[in-house]
Amino acid sequence: MNINWNQGTLLQVSGAYWQTCTLHTGVKLDIFTQIGMDSLTGDKIADRLGMPPRGVIVLLRALAAMGLLTQSGKTYANTREADLYLSKSSDQYIGHMILHHHHLADSWVNMDKALTGGGPIRNAGKSTDPVVRESFLMGMFNIAMATAPGLAKDLDLSQYKTLLDLGGGPGTYAIQFCLHNPGLEAVICDLPTTRPFAEKTIRRFKAGNRVSFTQGDYTSLEFSLNLTFDAVWLSHILHGEGPNTAKRVVERAAKVLNPGGKIFIHDFILDNTKDGPLFPALFSMNMFLGTEQGRSYSQEELIRMMESAGIRDIKRLDFKGPTESGILTGVAP
Repeated sequence: MNINWNQGTLLQVSGAYWQTCTLHTGVKLDIFTQIGMDSLTGDKIADRLGMPPRGVIVLLRALAAMGLLTQSGKTYANTREADLYLSKSSDQYIGHMILHHHHLADSWVNMDKALTGGGPIRNAGKSTDPVVRESFLMGMFNIAMATAPGLAKDLDLSQYKTLLDLGGGPGTYAIQFCLHNPGLEAVICDLPTTRPFAEKTIRRFKAGNRVSFTQGDYTSLEFSLNLTFDAVWLSHILHGEGPNTAKRVVERAAKVLNPGGKIFIHDFILDNTKDGPLFPALFSMNMFLGTEQGRSYSQEELIRMMESAGIRDIKRLDFKGPTESGILTGVAP
């Protein structure tokens, strides 16, 4: 990361959370959806929110200063970007992911306590709180929709008939892969608490004739599937586990592949030196704060897991996601 560190840049990074909290609050209060395509006064927006106007107007001015709202006299309107990404009326809404980040914030503020105690201080990814759970799973939908439609076009899956989306959450990738490959059918496998979100997403894209959900805990010793597949997709699940469990998950994925079938591992992949790229390095800290053994893995580590599972012809695809994710692929013997 090439930053000219000085007093100014250090303080800019140190105070960046001011903008973060302002954005989080705007999304949490659903201000952008409330405004919609209208131009409203601060008093009117405060009235819609049922809040005193003073603080709401200060927040609106800050959002305008950030370029998310426009201000004309006493009225405020969404910018094009806010209407596109922060209003629930848009199919490109990413507010769920922003709220997921909001639920993570407390653990980051108290990072020193996690380091002192030597372990996690939150469990947002597997929380039973329905609001936190929805933000996490639908946040995964948000982030997947930024890449899945393009990947569905770029990956050549036309030769495959069946695909397993292991730990697929709301099933975004499985659905998009099937939409772009008419001969493909997919199974999403995840925890039973995920089923309502996956089935809602399947209905949303009218993919119920070719995408189904089966419940299972792929980290459990009792986990098994009585099916085999031409392809297995593992997206952002290995980083939640320690090395032994991650290795076991890859081995299980390999076992359900038909001969010559292909495995895809999509994750935040560290350089082999583990000091970059920036997002995977920071994400490894996020996993320390929220899991017992989760972490980002280097390309070398992931390749060793694949080789241990008998996977051959392992390659790194020419793909870089918006948060520096990458894809490794290989073939079952």
